[in-house]
Amino acid sequence: MRHPLVTLCALAGATLLASGCSSGSSPSAGQAASAAASPVAAKDPAEVGADELGQVPVLMYHQLTAKPASVYDRTPADFRAELERLAREKYVPVTARDFQTGNIDIPAGTHPVVLTFDDSTNSQVSLDQNGAPAKDTAIAILAETAKKYPAFKPVATFFVNADAFSATGSARALTWLKEHGHEVGNHTDRHQNLRSLDQAGATKAIAGGQQAIVKAAPGTRVTSLALPFGAMPQSAGVAARGTGYRYDGVYLVGANPSASPFDKAFTPAAIPRIRSAGPKDADAEFGSSRWLDKLAAGKNWYVSDGNPKTVAFPTGSQDRVAPAFAKRALPY
Repeated sequence: MRHPLVTLCALAGATLLASGCSSGSSPSAGQAASAAASPVAAKDPAEVGADELGQVPVLMYHQLTAKPASVYDRTPADFRAELERLAREKYVPVTARDFQTGNIDIPAGTHPVVLTFDDSTNSQVSLDQNGAPAKDTAIAILAETAKKYPAFKPVATFFVNADAFSATGSARALTWLKEHGHEVGNHTDRHQNLRSLDQAGATKAIAGGQQAIVKAAPGTRVTSLALPFGAMPQSAGVAARGTGYRYDGVYLVGANPSASPFDKAFTPAAIPRIRSAGPKDADAEFGSSRWLDKLAAGKNWYVSDGNPKTVAFPTGSQDRVAPAFAKRALPY
């Protein structure tokens, strides 16, 4: 079943975008410099069937546990199997920060995927005394998958609350994530339902999460927010902009792939995510297994040409390119 707030969030997010509250479509000078410095391994777009206006799965995870108790839980074996499927199907993880700003630098013929984790649970991040990831945690399984499939980048975005990753400690865990190429995003300080709060309360909850991250790991650049329960604040603009925070991407709970950040249809103020789920799980129609099947069968996924400076796509899609990326357009 689609989350009851998904439709509401999407509508509110559209309002936020229209009000000019999000700047996610335009790459920063730093990102442009990074792209310029990247080694270009581009191919003829037609040779790889490049379509950088295709859909991108943004996958959502919560708890890894041997005994799932809700539709948001997955076993470590489930998670490992899903990552290996992604690797076999030539998906390459990128962070939410890079995705939402169009800073996608992956090899020709591959597809971006955004791996996101909510609630800062110990099953996601836990370190032993030597600083190594604990067995069967998300970060350990990510590293194991990358070792088995070298083209698979072990990077993800962790949307955290205050007092994140209690078994390891916020400061140690967040610092480790930053040092290993992961992104730390905001999930409010106490996982509040922002829809139930007034504007001042919603702003306080978001700012509190931002402050907790920066206090635990000074210098952390937080540019992404995941809405607890997928609930958009009553004043939608508060999600992306407020005193003490400014986000390029705001993420919902579900329940379908996202448009490419280069597509006019992309809504950085309300980016949909897909709950990780098996093909026979509850509400499997909206889960990751079914959506990955559909993307592979329909071939309407994002396919990279290997050049981060260009946006390649079949010529018939020219009118879909977002104005901010028009100069990078490469129809073929």
